[in-house]
Amino acid sequence: MRIRHLSLTNFRNYARLELTLPERPLLLYGANAQGKTSLLEAIYLLVTGSSPLTSLDRQLVRWEAEAEGLPYARVWAEVVRRDHVRELEIILESKSLANGATRLQKTIRVDRARKRRADLTGLLNGVLFMPQDVELVAGPPAGRRRYLDDTLCQVDGGYGAALERYSEALRQRNAALRHLRDEPGNPAQLAPFEETLARQGVIVAHGRRELVDALSRRAGRIHQQLTGEVEWLRLEYRPNFDPAAPPESEYQMGLGLQSYAGPPAELGAEGLVAAFQKALAARRGDEIVRGVTLTGPHRDELRFIAGRPAQGTHEVDLGDYGSRGQQRTAVLALKLAELEWMRGQTGDAPVLLLDEVLAELDATRRGYLLAQVNSVEQALLTATDPEMFSAEFRERATLWKVQGGIIKRTNEERIEK
Repeated sequence: MRIRHLSLTNFRNYARLELTLPERPLLLYGANAQGKTSLLEAIYLLVTGSSPLTSLDRQLVRWEAEAEGLPYARVWAEVVRRDHVRELEIILESKSLANGATRLQKTIRVDRARKRRADLTGLLNGVLFMPQDVELVAGPPAGRRRYLDDTLCQVDGGYGAALERYSEALRQRNAALRHLRDEPGNPAQLAPFEETLARQGVIVAHGRRELVDALSRRAGRIHQQLTGEVEWLRLEYRPNFDPAAPPESEYQMGLGLQSYAGPPAELGAEGLVAAFQKALAARRGDEIVRGVTLTGPHRDELRFIAGRPAQGTHEVDLGDYGSRGQQRTAVLALKLAELEWMRGQTGDAPVLLLDEVLAELDATRRGYLLAQVNSVEQALLTATDPEMFSAEFRERATLWKVQGGIIKRTNEERIEK
């Protein structure tokens, strides 16, 4: 799997960019704020349908285009996978509304046919590693939930569809809760939303639990190698709602966090759905007062737990007590585990996108990461200084300089503006 051609129009600081990407590893170098990260962001936008850096699509449109009254951006790529060639395209365009306001419309096309975000599943897979990914360990839980969702949606269309339906039902139930808070009515009107939340939520929770288990096994092995067998790592999935727990459990009420091995198999899918619906109905009164749904996978957690064999059973939550170095190593292990897992799921190596991550790694971890570049068909890396890479790596890679939205080969031949 690889991108053969990439085209950007009014994306971030690129007015127009047409690139035929090399088959060798591509190293994009240059000063900060020149457009290196934006190139990787554009690719990941095609992978997942959303930016890894912002939830506001309007920020992706080049500021000058917005100021000139032409708020329009386009990302297009030709993707080669085995013997198939596909065209992926995302367009962001401001549309005028009847009331005089405007909204930014996102259009996704595959082979020039309009599609939904879920239709991107499996067309272009990518693993993105950025310096800010250390926040996956220490940052808010929403970032960890998004990471799990973005990873699963790349390879599992059923999961993506369930997540979409769950999110819409959650939005509708929250709106109904606020309406009942402000205008008293019959809480039974929440039942249809709760049925959807329960049915789709079980799918979401199951997918996340399976993924975390798979990533934990791989990340644990990689982490031991990265630390010279000094530390071990375990990923823990902690669902907000455990359908197997007794109703009076603080854990089920969303007040506690503990390791979760999954519900008993004898409950079955329908038993899980029924238990979820019962829990939602039981909390209606509290949730009407607050105007928000407090139970479900939209409040799940993922934790990074580490320890040292020499210290026996003593373990540490890296999000709470880990050093910055420990957190960075844990994320590196996670990303390499994701790469390995995704290759196993699809049979193809995903595109590897490494944004300014080598500067924060020591020689051992840097060498381990760069070794993965040889295991994928396509890798794009960014750096402020190409000299941080070995002469041998620079010899086998393609080097392009990025400056002010202009990309040049190292011989200063301009590629695009």
